Amino acid sequence: MLPVAYQFPAAALLVSGGLLSCLFGYRLFRFVLAIFGFILGALAASSVFGEGAGTAMAIAAIVGGLVGAGLLLAAYFVGVALVGAGLGALLVNLLWARIQGDPHPALVIIAAVAGALVATWLQRYVIILATAFGGAWTTVVGAAALLGNAATLKAASEGDIWVAYPMNPAPGQGWVPWTFLGLGLTGTLVQMYWTGGDRGRIGRRRSKPK
Repeated sequence: MLPVAYQFPAAALLVSGGLLSCLFGYRLFRFVLAIFGFILGALAASSVFGEGAGTAMAIAAIVGGLVGAGLLLAAYFVGVALVGAGLGALLVNLLWARIQGDPHPALVIIAAVAGALVATWLQRYVIILATAFGGAWTTVVGAAALLGNAATLKAASEGDIWVAYPMNPAPGQGWVPWTFLGLGLTGTLVQMYWTGGDRGRIGRRRSKPK
């Protein structure tokens, strides 16, 4: 994870990008893909270095973030299928964490394929759900860090798993899944009724031409 000096700007990026994704994800899907590509790339690249290599870790995060953003933007035309595959794999992991630990890799692959197929079929709704809940996750983690939550900062600096899996919170962080779910549902409703584009918008009946 990032050194302490870079945690505040990183948390601010998570909050701003998360809210943008949560409330406007469908309308700004390409931009949201770039944001999440940057975040994922930065996390992956910075984890290669140890805690003492602050400068190298920061440079790796920037380079990895740019590469990740470029990869997701390049995959824009298959982005919906990738989002669905990611949601399918995430859902299996969340469910299995409540049952018996990590799921079998074959089950994760099956869930990812099924998620990709469903996402392609129900494109608009999958994008809205994915961006709303993905944005909710980044907003919760970033906001907690900005507010100086000690457990959040400690988890972010040590790579604790609850930061990546909000439904598996650390002890004393029981508010995390409920805030995550509430914000995700709010973002879903906002996109469905107001910001999710005119085509197929719920709550608006388009009059037929006479």
